[in-house]
Amino acid sequence: MSDLIRLFQGKRQRSDFLPALVFMGPALVGLGIFVLYPGIRGIYLSFTEYNIFRDPEFIGLDNYAKAVNDPFVWNALWVTLQYVAINIGVQTVFALLLAVLMHRFTKSVWVRGVMLLPYLVSNVVVALVWLWLLDYNLGYVNAAIEFMALDRIPFFGESTAMGTIALINVWRHLGYTALLIFAGLLTIPKDVYEAAEVDGAGEWRTFFGVTLPLLRPVMFFVLVITITGSFQVFDTIAVTTGGGPVNATRTFSILITDKAWNSNQFGYAAAISVILMLILIVIALLQMRLLRGNESDLER
Repeated sequence: MSDLIRLFQGKRQRSDFLPALVFMGPALVGLGIFVLYPGIRGIYLSFTEYNIFRDPEFIGLDNYAKAVNDPFVWNALWVTLQYVAINIGVQTVFALLLAVLMHRFTKSVWVRGVMLLPYLVSNVVVALVWLWLLDYNLGYVNAAIEFMALDRIPFFGESTAMGTIALINVWRHLGYTALLIFAGLLTIPKDVYEAAEVDGAGEWRTFFGVTLPLLRPVMFFVLVITITGSFQVFDTIAVTTGGGPVNATRTFSILITDKAWNSNQFGYAAAISVILMLILIVIALLQMRLLRGNESDLER
């Protein structure tokens, strides 16, 4: 009898594959057309000299050799790392704090909705609003600073532009990141906290000894998507500084766009894109190894 049940379950599982494939079909088609094909073609173009006026000409690893010796590529890497460090550092700390506060004091849907509002606004709109607010001559923020008898701050100056842009994007993404962490907090069983309380653990000890270890898979997911997104930052910089002043905000995305559309070097731009992809793959693998993102202390 048990053999018949197992045979029936096996047939049922196999029969579920086709309906699942039908539902996945549109997403798989979109993935192939808009992600896989452009990605594979981009890798091919990175080995060619190509512009819109002639067909691609295979040149091997010349584009990669050029990129390694290009000071603009190294500057883009340094500038991008600055942005990632500020954006991810500030965003992760404050998002974790907000998530813990929500978990402890309120689970209101209204509060969560308010926190998500900045994320629902277009990047371009957010960048334009903050560009106007922080303008050196006409911005309300500098007007308020001058009203307090202080010197105006060049928020988009050479030494402050990257920090300003990073904090603008922190403001936009903070609520979304906090909600992801909050969802992870909801998966932690209450009896774990009750056991910690019985053992005499205080707030800080419970947070670092219980909450953070159990949040590790969620934090791994959050860090992967936020770091990957930060390395590809484009909209905010394109609207506010355009990569300036003096290349102070010329990240990888801005450099790739400049090489492709302004210099008409599509093959070289594709090579820089592949280098960026490899950097992101290495970072994701390092995060997986260091954070053990595929493990959970709840299973132990």
